[in-house]
This record gives sequence, structure tokens and C-alpha cells, in this order.
Amino acid sequence: MDVFEVLHTLRAMRRLKPDPLPDDVLRRILEAAIRAPSGGNRQPWFFLVVRDPESRKHLAEFWHVGYQELLKVPAYTRAASGEGTVAQHKMMRSVQYLAEHLHEVPVHLIVCMDTEGQPPSFGHGSSIFPAIQNLMLAARALGVGTVLTTIHRYREAELKALLHIPDHIVTAALIPMGYPRGQFGAGPRKPLDDVLFFERWGQKAQGS
Repeated sequence: MDVFEVLHTLRAMRRLKPDPLPDDVLRRILEAAIRAPSGGNRQPWFFLVVRDPESRKHLAEFWHVGYQELLKVPAYTRAASGEGTVAQHKMMRSVQYLAEHLHEVPVHLIVCMDTEGQPPSFGHGSSIFPAIQNLMLAARALGVGTVLTTIHRYREAELKALLHIPDHIVTAALIPMGYPRGQFGAGPRKPLDDVLFFERWGQKAQGS
């Protein structure tokens, strides 16, 4: 696929089929992930593929706890109740669907990183989220749906115990992966000119 088509049609896909994801497809996606840049080229990432049904059931339970916590945040409470925009309400309906069906998704990818004993920080994100974006773009190009989620971290200790993840390793994301039930397409975004300034904050391009 054309790279710009991939970029413009990548979106969070939360309604995923239970059909298995072939090994060769998964490897192509993860090979793309490890081409990402990282601070000092340390490449601190690790990828844990979870396919076992019983493990996925437990991960879905941990994730559901995070979902309930998410609903306590005012912005998400409003969106879930329909008080926000139509797009926000639609998004929350799809989040609820994922909360109810996550255990059915064929691959739960746990993206981990070694922070060398330091507490996770904004700076560490620059060495893990490019890899996550790479894998999501590669997945889109191959017709595989993904969504970046982090609310498993409300139960990270239990998740790490379940999957035997060492104490010094941080779990950055839980990414459901599978073939989508719906269609890829451009998600709602603010117009570029609403967020673009030149030379100083608030200054628009001449003639705009």
C-alpha cells in the first residue's frame, strides 16, 4: 500500500474477529516495529505475544478493571453518556465493545521496555511509542486491526505475575491484534490549520 494511504486510514480497530493471526503476518509486523528509532539506539523494547485462551481471559479481566476506572474520568463519563460529540460517543461504544469481547481477540500483544531501573517517564516514551506506531502502521498495511491501550496498567502487577514478566521490565501497552470486523478509514481529526502555527504560538501563515 502507498505509505500515505496507510497513514491516513490507520485508526483504532476495537471490533476484531477471533480468526487466528498467521505467524508470518505477525512476524512481518514485529519486524517493522523493531526498525523504529530509540534513544541512544538502546532498543529497549520486548514484545510478548499472548495467544493462550486462558491467559487472554485473565488479561481481559485486568483490562476491564482499567475500563471501569476510565469511566470515572469526567471526559470519558460524558462521552459514554452521550454528552460529548457524536464521534466521542461512538468511540466509547467501541471501547465498551472491546471491554466485553477482548478475550475473543486472537492476539494480545504486550509491549514491554527495559527502563534500566528508572521510573517510566515522558522521555522513555520516545523510545517505545515509535516502535508501537511502526507495528500499527505495518498491521494496517497487511489488513490487521490494532488499537493502542494502556489501561491494563491499573493491574500491571497481576499481569506481570501471570505472564512471568521480570520486575524490572515495564509494560508500556497492551495491543489487541486481529482481522477487523469493520472497515479501515480516516478517523475524525481537527483541521491542520487549527493546530498549525508559524514562528510563534498563535501566528498563522500569511494569507490564511
